[in-house]
Amino acid sequence: MRIDISFLPVLAATYLLVFARIGTMMMLLPGLGEIAIPMRLRLTVALILAAVLFPLHRAAYQIDIRSLAALVTMLVQEIMIGAVLGIAARLAISALQLTGAIVAQQLGLGFVTSVDPTLGQQGVIIGNFLAMLGVVLIFATDTHYLVIAALNDSYTIFAPGEMPPMGDVAALASRTVAGAFRIGVQLSAPFLVFGILFNVGLGVLSRLMPQMQVFFVGVPLSILLGFLILIVVLGAMMLGFLDYLQSVLREIAPRA
Repeated sequence: MRIDISFLPVLAATYLLVFARIGTMMMLLPGLGEIAIPMRLRLTVALILAAVLFPLHRAAYQIDIRSLAALVTMLVQEIMIGAVLGIAARLAISALQLTGAIVAQQLGLGFVTSVDPTLGQQGVIIGNFLAMLGVVLIFATDTHYLVIAALNDSYTIFAPGEMPPMGDVAALASRTVAGAFRIGVQLSAPFLVFGILFNVGLGVLSRLMPQMQVFFVGVPLSILLGFLILIVVLGAMMLGFLDYLQSVLREIAPRA
């Protein structure tokens, strides 16, 4: 009996292309692509997702393994598609860092920094807290299922073997960045109002009582009142962020 295994190289090349798209997106996604998550775990999840999606989209790849240039070109295209989808989701969660920076500035904590475990770099402590809370809520609310749906729908939006339309990619990036800035300022709006009113009040107080050391009274009071406001509005802030994140993920996963 003769067993034909000539299909194996094509099968392996197709799986490699699927993994290139999924692995690139997984590397950049919020939650699953964080630096704090072990690299082996991220690699394992990417391999499993590639194995799940491989039978669904195998027929979409037209591969000629005798043409190395075409294969490499397709590999680059798959990496670009994964990067576009991953960066779009990563830009969305950056809204929390912007919110944290504005809140910290209004509370007088802009100089208090720590290492952000999601990015591996220095950031204001309130922004780091909000970013970590956002990642936790992504999994707690099953929003990460939209990520898997986006991976599946990406084959409808960006067909294998086709270069992503740069105009649409640029429009998606600009909308995501603009939306991140907009939602970041909107979430921090209560603290902007508090900062204006509090500083105006301190200015009036310093005029009425010139001998009083306003700075030594104002900074602790600003921090105390700011944290009380944060406790009150934190739930609404994170709910607004989740709605925004889900809208971004549904834009790249329209059938979800």
